Amino acid sequence: MTIARAAMSLTFPSRFMLAAAMNPCPCGYFNDPSRECTCTPPMIQRYVSKISGPLLDRIDIHIDMPAVKYRELRNDAGGETSEQIRVRVVRARGRQLSRYQGEKIFCNAQMSSRQIHKYCNISAECERLLETAMNRLGLSARAHDRILKVSRTIADLEDAESISTTHISEAIQYRSLDRSYWA
Repeated sequence: MTIARAAMSLTFPSRFMLAAAMNPCPCGYFNDPSRECTCTPPMIQRYVSKISGPLLDRIDIHIDMPAVKYRELRNDAGGETSEQIRVRVVRARGRQLSRYQGEKIFCNAQMSSRQIHKYCNISAECERLLETAMNRLGLSARAHDRILKVSRTIADLEDAESISTTHISEAIQYRSLDRSYWA
């Protein structure tokens, strides 16, 4: 990790995963289907802008998590079990370890730009989809790379050899704070 300030720049050896959470607005109810938000658009904009764009750009996945309704919380039916998910993750991690043999990385998140070009080849249809998202959402080059890395991971979790439009679409959906609805 490198911390740059006006007078100097320091590099510290580190590798970490950041998991963070925030409310969508000061009152916490923006876009909530069951409760009314009491915040004005300028209040929401001020609140969200407390997180700098460069920091937000470095977060691979940001999604909206709506409140869970009581019945859904108590419902035992449906969904994958933790064991099924674990099996998929272990298989995907094995695929990544195999892919990056000989490289100095061991997972998709660590890919450099050169490695993204090498391991995230996408079809012309995927290119068009990604270009459309980049233009419509005003995404940065860093967001572009994050989308490709996340797409590669989604494909790995599905045991897919190549990245498809569904993988790209899903990864784009995980960039909710890049979207302009906050303004």
